Amino acid sequence: MASILHNKSAHSLKAWCARTLSIACTLTLVVAVGSCSSNPPRQPDNACRIFDEKGGWYKAAKKAKKKWGMPVHVGMAFVHRESSYVADAKPPRKKLLGLVPWRRLSSAYGYAQATDEAWADYLDDTNRWFVDRDDFGDAMDFIGWYNHRSHRKLGIPKNDPYRLYLAYYSGPTGYRNGVWKRSPTIQGYARKVQVQADRYATQLQRCGRVT
Repeated sequence: MASILHNKSAHSLKAWCARTLSIACTLTLVVAVGSCSSNPPRQPDNACRIFDEKGGWYKAAKKAKKKWGMPVHVGMAFVHRESSYVADAKPPRKKLLGLVPWRRLSSAYGYAQATDEAWADYLDDTNRWFVDRDDFGDAMDFIGWYNHRSHRKLGIPKNDPYRLYLAYYSGPTGYRNGVWKRSPTIQGYARKVQVQADRYATQLQRCGRVT
């Protein structure tokens, strides 16, 4: 009897170890896959190559298009400009006395470089939960929401990446007040977004993907 109980205990212990090992392997695989998916694409200037490499991003871009009416190439151009597809991108720090790293230039974070204030507005307006600025799908949804707001409040067409980016960078009030008119830098950023959006649109048409 003692031998039988011992064998049963050994068998139970082996089964428990096997289950634990299986769970650990699964979690490791999930973490590894998540880590790989958050890496910037190898060819960031080619939309077709980006989506070939990261199929989930194409689904996220199409979802934002369906929900907010944001063209795929426009959303991608925004992310390219804002973060170069770096999931945890942050603005550089100021230098205290020109030497010591100090506070960051803003609270912008993630793929879309959404600030704390803009992200809070987004959450309040959409009632979304469990979303993160370093998640590509959530970032695309944020950009779609922001551009939809610019369209609704400022009358900017959703297929006008130049003016949409001016509003994105300056904010609704800054755009109305013409802050960007006095800033060649902001205008230059917006032109780069326009050029990138046009490039992406041409590429996506050639490889037969929705724009």
